[in-house]
Amino acid sequence: MTFGQTAPDAKEKPKIAEYRHDIDILQRKLDVLLMYQKLGDLAEIEEIKFTSVPGRDKNPTGLGAGNPLVIPAYTFVPKALGNRKAPLIVFVHGGLHGRFNSVKVTKELLKQGYVIIAPEYRGSTGYGGHLYSQIDYGGTEIDDTQAARNWAVKNLPVDGSRVGIMGWSHGGFHALMTVFRFPDDYQVAFSGVPVSDLVQRSAYQPDYIGTFKEFMGSTPQENLVEYRRRSPVYHADKLRTPLLIHTTTNDGDVSVMEVEHLIAVLKAANKKFEYKIFDNAPGAHGFGELDTEVGQEARSQIYEFLAKRLHPQKL
Repeated sequence: MTFGQTAPDAKEKPKIAEYRHDIDILQRKLDVLLMYQKLGDLAEIEEIKFTSVPGRDKNPTGLGAGNPLVIPAYTFVPKALGNRKAPLIVFVHGGLHGRFNSVKVTKELLKQGYVIIAPEYRGSTGYGGHLYSQIDYGGTEIDDTQAARNWAVKNLPVDGSRVGIMGWSHGGFHALMTVFRFPDDYQVAFSGVPVSDLVQRSAYQPDYIGTFKEFMGSTPQENLVEYRRRSPVYHADKLRTPLLIHTTTNDGDVSVMEVEHLIAVLKAANKKFEYKIFDNAPGAHGFGELDTEVGQEARSQIYEFLAKRLHPQKL
């Protein structure tokens, strides 16, 4: 709001929200066109839809209440794969509310011989207000990611015994929470600059508290148990999947202290995993997807870590 303007009244707010969702839908469609343009020569690309656990209903007894929530996802199958089966990567986007648009990393993974599924879990942008409003940070959104994995194993040319999951930021959070809940379904995981502790995060990123309270109905002070239930650091004892973690000391979004807390807890639980704390990586929070020397070094380490467990055949 600029000087001289008045705040929108209650009647205007829904219209403004609808307008913003219309813009998000348009931006997503442009992202998809770019994705087809840059990756269409390498892969068969499809937007698919599957169902996951039910979402929140304003009227729990209303018509259609309790129905499974429809989740979109993008699938990428290398055109050079032929009749072979390939390892699967579940590639989870980041953002408090975000959507998948990691074209560069997808291209690099396709060239290495992976099939990819990228779930647009509840809370993602570009699909209208209903999916957006179903945000459930650390809750049923994890079921969406797992449902994407299960759909891909049944419907794509993949080897279900060679499945990895990866993501940065909130995508890294998903990677952690998913392998903690479903350890037998993944052979490897990468978690970059991951949100790890919602209690700690709420303390240094207070803007998140309002969003969290909207769907949890409480603040960390009011319901500490629920915030811990949704935080990877409190589930570290469940790790059984080979895991690589990246962070950087200059991250202005997910503090390195939050990730160091996760690393310390995993060590205390005597878990075997690998990690690297980069020193002032150019690009800070987004360093891992950049074309800098450090970004390329980080991705090389990720790809080597994945390949040792998933054994892709370069195409």
